[in-house]
Amino acid sequence: MGPLTGMRIIEIEGLGPAPFCGMMFADMGAEVISISRQSSDADRSTQISERSKRSIALNLKSPEGVEALLRLCESADALIEGFRPGVAERLGIGPDDCWARNPKLVYGRMTGWGQTGPLAHVAGHDMNYISLSGALHAIGRAGEKPVPPLNLVGDFGGGGMFLAFGVMSAIWESGRSGKGQVVDVSMVEGSAALMHMMYSFKAMGVWEDERERNMLDGAAHFYDTYETSDGKYVSIGSIEPQFYALLIELAGLDKEEFAPQMDKAQWPQLKEKLASVIKTKTRDEWCEIMEGSDVCFAPVLSMSEAPSHPQNQARQSFVELGGVVQPAPAPKFSRTAPATPRLPTPTGGDTDAVLLAAGYTQDDLARLREAGALT
Repeated sequence: MGPLTGMRIIEIEGLGPAPFCGMMFADMGAEVISISRQSSDADRSTQISERSKRSIALNLKSPEGVEALLRLCESADALIEGFRPGVAERLGIGPDDCWARNPKLVYGRMTGWGQTGPLAHVAGHDMNYISLSGALHAIGRAGEKPVPPLNLVGDFGGGGMFLAFGVMSAIWESGRSGKGQVVDVSMVEGSAALMHMMYSFKAMGVWEDERERNMLDGAAHFYDTYETSDGKYVSIGSIEPQFYALLIELAGLDKEEFAPQMDKAQWPQLKEKLASVIKTKTRDEWCEIMEGSDVCFAPVLSMSEAPSHPQNQARQSFVELGGVVQPAPAPKFSRTAPATPRLPTPTGGDTDAVLLAAGYTQDDLARLREAGALT
């Protein structure tokens, strides 16, 4: 089932964040039809973002291919794409083209810079976008260069998730107005929104605009990662006084020495002393002492380790499909629980079935193939 059962999303094939957004919709039960450029029989079980989707291959540079896409839009709730500005319009599948077939269609567009502005047509990647939002500048150690936080903050947090939220917001509105609209997602703006707490702290005068000078950026001894005696790591986030007191107790720290928790001038020396204590035991030994307590503690797990942790196993936070261990659909629902995801079909593997359901006949499909519209 899933809470979005009955919703139809058209996804134009792209890289990274757009397929992730499509995966979010598919995980929740929506029918997601992914439009690819070229069909292939290759196994796609490792392409996690393509799970539970239907895949068709269309040549969008042919009039017949464009017509097929527009026909699919007639019964869709939304279309999502990640082209540079103007590309969809040149192909004949821009918002106005789609609205001529379905005035209620929500048209989701996601790029790094957004659809307008002096950089709108310029190439870029996650790291560039979060550079412009202030996020990358804040991540890293003092005196060292900024550290790219994988591509989580721009592509997926500031991009794919904001596209999903924007599209759902617009679908909600179109159900009342009967009109679609463009959702213009900029990863710069999305990642800036993720930084709202830091901008708030800065406005209050309690955030220094430098790396490792603040409570949440690794400067505080009670909010950081520490190496254990076996070369592994644990994370400690004992911010609140009661949690900090428990950290002092369970780590065997000197209460008087560690009493000035919020005195930033003493953070470096307290961090050094806490680091030396943590390094006296293995990660598993610290787990025995602190895990499950209110210290706000966790072992730093690798991707290989995470699925086996008891918390993740208890909640079935990971699933295995076709031998590939992957994150399970999230979040969880009490009544309309999403089904276990389906393995990705081969690229273009659902072309005939999708187009037949859209009203094409077998003779029509033969003519589309002859015209080069089906690839």
